[in-house]
Amino acid sequence: MNLPRRTFLKSTLALSATAASATLASRLAAQPQTPGPGREFYELRCYRLQAGTRLKTDANPALLDAYLEHALLPALDSFGVKNVGVFTELDVNKENATATAKPGSPVWVLMTHPTIKSFIHVSASLNSDATVQRAGADYLQVPKASPAFERIDSWLLLAFAGMPKLELPEFSRNRTPSRIFEMRDYESHSELKALSKMAMFNDGEIALMKDLGMSPLFFGQALSGPDLPHLRYITGASDLATHLGNWKKFGPDPRWTAMKDLPQYADNTSKNTSRFLGPKPYSQL
Repeated sequence: MNLPRRTFLKSTLALSATAASATLASRLAAQPQTPGPGREFYELRCYRLQAGTRLKTDANPALLDAYLEHALLPALDSFGVKNVGVFTELDVNKENATATAKPGSPVWVLMTHPTIKSFIHVSASLNSDATVQRAGADYLQVPKASPAFERIDSWLLLAFAGMPKLELPEFSRNRTPSRIFEMRDYESHSELKALSKMAMFNDGEIALMKDLGMSPLFFGQALSGPDLPHLRYITGASDLATHLGNWKKFGPDPRWTAMKDLPQYADNTSKNTSRFLGPKPYSQL
């Protein structure tokens, strides 16, 4: 029986997409499920300071700042955890390339661990250390009636194979005052599609971002925490105008336009959340 041309083409395209998806699924399934040597782990914390179920009024950020700067960061350094980022969110006007502090912003803290054992040891030992307890006494011994935060959210992430270690850009090493960062997390509607989006980065997006000067800090697969499955990454620049200009180059780049519509990557992102971040004065990133 001869099929009409339109029906034949639709069937052929559907079969091609199915085959591509099956090939990708097979490739992902064949990949090792344990981290390879050199792939870092990241803990990302979000200290929420706005009033809610614990706080009757917003927390005083100075209390948390003092703990982070004088207790947490020195202790992490003694544990071998370097290049700790501490950020607050910014409201950005893209047309004017201006940024202002976001009212009620949480405080984001990014910690890099060389191994999962480091994450476990630091998490279990940090606040039991006598030095930390002395330096962070006001924060750690805060009265029950006036907590220092509403909640702390925490994510554990595994570095992507395509970028196994955090890369420190020059504007972070130099603590450029105008530096700015953008954190994005991509949620997926299924766990396999989340792996597909990771593969998309490993297969070309990471290299493209580096080529365009977008200075990615890290790419991480969220292993635990809210809103799974998702991945998260941070890019940045020495100033906001440069950062926005780099993103404008990304969309029309022929390498991206050739990749984004490939059937093996179809429907792999259900939600994309972007946050602009400014470093605290004591941030190491």
